[in-house]
Amino acid sequence: FSRWPGEITYPPKIDADMPKNERLPSHLEFFIAEENIGGKQYVIQKCNKIIIGDRLTDNKMERDDYRFHDVFHIAFAVHLGWSPVLRALLHLKRKSVPDLDENQDGARAILIEEGVATFIFGRGLECDLFEDVDHIDYDLLKSIQEFVRGYEVERCALWQWEKAILEGFDIFRKLSTSRKGYITADFDNHTISFREGDDE
Repeated sequence: FSRWPGEITYPPKIDADMPKNERLPSHLEFFIAEENIGGKQYVIQKCNKIIIGDRLTDNKMERDDYRFHDVFHIAFAVHLGWSPVLRALLHLKRKSVPDLDENQDGARAILIEEGVATFIFGRGLECDLFEDVDHIDYDLLKSIQEFVRGYEVERCALWQWEKAILEGFDIFRKLSTSRKGYITADFDNHTISFREGDDE
């Protein structure tokens, strides 16, 4: 049932009981764009017109557009209610509960999430970025579940991971084609969408 549920029902939000300033909001809009800075291509990301995070490159000799990978963190937050990376970028770490702040929102959790993003991206490169794919291989989903064991996201079902991965790659493909645009994340209704456009 974790893989093939009788009914798609999202569990309560992981941060539902936290103070408002430590919860993911109802929705956010991000602007992600590739820019030429000093003769080199970087990706910048904004939320509410404020730059968040560092300028990104592919960090690899062979260009593969990994610079746009933050879309996966957004998709994780939308479908899993989990993204220590996004919490750090948006200053939404759960400081009021020291154990959560240290163990679920801390550096190791961030590394785990980045590892998952890198892992699924590598698999995606082998599978045409999951274009025209309806389902993810069971072994990939089980590997991810093993990878995150011990962290709060382990409670999430395999179908949630599948939706996060497929929709994350859908946005990634659109963004890598247009090189810039807006991503709207609705954390209450678990939807994510993309539209082309310049920074307003």
